[in-house]
Amino acid sequence: MTSPNVIAVVGPTAAGKSDLAVGLALRLGGEAINADSMQFYRGMDIGTAKLSRDEMRGVPHHLLDLWDVTVTASVAEFQRLSAAAIDDVRGRGRVPVLVGGSGLYVRAALDHMEFPGTDPAVRARLEEELAAVGPDVLHERLRERDPKAADAILPSNGRRVVRALEVIEITGRSFTATLPEHRYRYDGAVQIGLTVPRPELDARIGLRVERMWEAGLVDEVRKLEAEGLRDGLTAGRALGYAQVLRFLAGEWTEEQAKEETARATRRFARRQESWFRRDPRVHWLPYDAPDLLDRALGLTG
Repeated sequence: MTSPNVIAVVGPTAAGKSDLAVGLALRLGGEAINADSMQFYRGMDIGTAKLSRDEMRGVPHHLLDLWDVTVTASVAEFQRLSAAAIDDVRGRGRVPVLVGGSGLYVRAALDHMEFPGTDPAVRARLEEELAAVGPDVLHERLRERDPKAADAILPSNGRRVVRALEVIEITGRSFTATLPEHRYRYDGAVQIGLTVPRPELDARIGLRVERMWEAGLVDEVRKLEAEGLRDGLTAGRALGYAQVLRFLAGEWTEEQAKEETARATRRFARRQESWFRRDPRVHWLPYDAPDLLDRALGLTG
């Protein structure tokens, strides 16, 4: 079997991407490269479903635990880091296995993409408005101007909403239109997507949230709050973390925070599915296929 230059395992949260990526890496002599924007943060383990050392099964994992929670994530920075990681893994004769559900980050790693510049005055004005009126108002404006971008960006992610509106304003085009055609940077790249029927996915997400609470998510957030999580423009808005912060601030009960985490995660999973479905290059497999690993391996060579 000829190994591909890069494999990406994609799909919605709670579909089993991490386990499949580990299985592929073990069979192909590969190493995993994280493309989940929230797993870049140190200490954000339970709420991001970061694999334990045992679950990694000896497979090296790259681009995990890079930043403090106060650092603002940048897709352009991730593009630079992922290119270096992919080149390093390939340079050692190994197979890079990219894994994550952050759609724009996956594309930034795999495709020929150049990101529009920034206009400090426009950015500052939009950020002031964000602080004054909150992300929902700006997200509705984005929906009017670019519905596809609004579908892909969580309303709570004010920073990404601001960025999309900034691009629209400085380019005169929709944010979605600034994304180039689907064209890989690497010959022989393969994307494998996992499909989960919606009722099953909703149930898996509910179970995952329950297990996160049992594993100590509230204590994890309380510790990270002391390290600046509440002020983190990216990390502080992560699913689960944002909801627990509202509980710790006395705005919600703990049960409300848990229920809203599950609800928001289900909405996010639908956005993930929509994003990846628009990429015609993804090969879709049922998450619960008894021969899932073999079928995935069959797509790689």
